[in-house]
Amino acid sequence: MKQSMSEDQQFIFDSIYTQVRSGFYSLEDIQNNIIEEIEDNGFEDEISEDWAYKQINAVNEELLKESESWGENTQTNRLIAAFDELAESKIIALHYTGYTMDDGEYEVVEVERTLNDNNEKSEGYCFYHGQDLERAVRGEGLNISFQKINNESDVVSKEIAKKIVAVLEKHDLKVDWNGKASSKILLPDFKWERIYDEDDRDLLNYNYVIDAILLNK
Repeated sequence: MKQSMSEDQQFIFDSIYTQVRSGFYSLEDIQNNIIEEIEDNGFEDEISEDWAYKQINAVNEELLKESESWGENTQTNRLIAAFDELAESKIIALHYTGYTMDDGEYEVVEVERTLNDNNEKSEGYCFYHGQDLERAVRGEGLNISFQKINNESDVVSKEIAKKIVAVLEKHDLKVDWNGKASSKILLPDFKWERIYDEDDRDLLNYNYVIDAILLNK
């Protein structure tokens, strides 16, 4: 019978679950992140390193088993391909931009600054942040934020959203957007499927987005 977790254990387990299943971190990175999280929250007396490592390994084993039935064309891979195509059309499309909306907007501005240094500017941007990723990992769909830097026109915002929606749909992703400039684009049936591989491109290093935009000047 599975033992019930305390509130603090559940908090740490949720973090483990997201980090393992996101596919953005090696197991070693996750172990370090989680031990740091336990210490930062003052949970050392209640949660041992041994307990944390066991949970990390259990979630990883479950993920590996599940991944055997995925195939190459996962929704996550299609999302990555869609974001690459958006970058080629001068839309800054960023994966996992920190934890909050503010983090995402900060990262976008940093990319734009580099583009400006190279006499280029974006035609808009989109991203999902850590809270969006948490929901996607749990199979609750993926929210994508969009806008254009220094833009106050709803008409411009909607045009950017339409471009993003068209590319997402082209990559066979189901999209739900109500047509409003203030509403996020939702991928309602999105199931996050990704396993960490050190040989994969680092999606959190946004230089490849900058390069894609500059190559298509």
